[in-house]
Amino acid sequence: MFIVTGGAGFVGSNLVRALNRSGHTDILVVDNLSGVGKARNLADLVISDYLDKREFRARLDAGTLDVRAEAVFHNGACSDTMESDGRYMMENNFGDSKALLHWCLARHTPLVYASSAATYGTSADFEPVPRNERPLNVYGYSKLAFDQHVRSLLPAIQSPVVGLRYFNVFGPREGHKGRMMSVLHQLLPQLKEQGVCRLFAGTEGYGDGEQRRDFIFVDDIVAINLHFAGAGMAKDIFNAGTGRARSFNDIARTLIRLLGQGRIEYIPFPDALRGNYQSFTQADVRSLRGAGFTAPFTELEAGIEATLAEL
Repeated sequence: MFIVTGGAGFVGSNLVRALNRSGHTDILVVDNLSGVGKARNLADLVISDYLDKREFRARLDAGTLDVRAEAVFHNGACSDTMESDGRYMMENNFGDSKALLHWCLARHTPLVYASSAATYGTSADFEPVPRNERPLNVYGYSKLAFDQHVRSLLPAIQSPVVGLRYFNVFGPREGHKGRMMSVLHQLLPQLKEQGVCRLFAGTEGYGDGEQRRDFIFVDDIVAINLHFAGAGMAKDIFNAGTGRARSFNDIARTLIRLLGQGRIEYIPFPDALRGNYQSFTQADVRSLRGAGFTAPFTELEAGIEATLAEL
């Protein structure tokens, strides 16, 4: 059996789909479906069991989760970077992760979990080492706090534990995410309904729409997860990005070309985001490549085209 937390979410449901395509259906999905939109992500997938995240945590705490798992993919989290309730964020992203980590360690079950490039904040260096970590919000800190907990245990850990710092992931099955959808999914309805893509005007030395992020197609994120689930005794934190930053203009122009309509409009950069915004991210993937993940990454334009085809 495989356990996929956040299995009805964006990355989680794409992981379940990949497992299904590899012939695996004995999958326990853990999620919170109080927001019912995510249920659509599971409708075309095959799983053997489902647990609400609160019941799952209760069983972890009580020691009654009687499951023998081949590997655990932990993608369950509060990913809202604008969330202001720090206690809620820490309980979701640190407390739940810590409980699951220690359950896996006691059973020597491989754990691959989602960290985030938000741990870097405004750093200009994205090597996954402590000197580059300076999160801008409680979301980024909650992810960093768990990474630090994992690091404190690594010398004594006797089973695979891998943290993946997701950069800007995009692709199908993220329509439920609301304001946390990728730039692609935020621009698409603007373009279809109003014929315009609205991007931020220049800031922090970047031209209009030229703020740059490391955009990675979700299929590549899935491939990295699956690699480390079968990579022997891997124990570390790795970046999950392409190593190549692209501009927001690149996304807008690709959408306009593929849909054959629209234009770009630049809007004032919000004052509330000044000093609290990652205008540039680019994964340092040397350690990822050194750990044996050698597959090529999907080009931004190809990922956008594949996403539109599925939508």
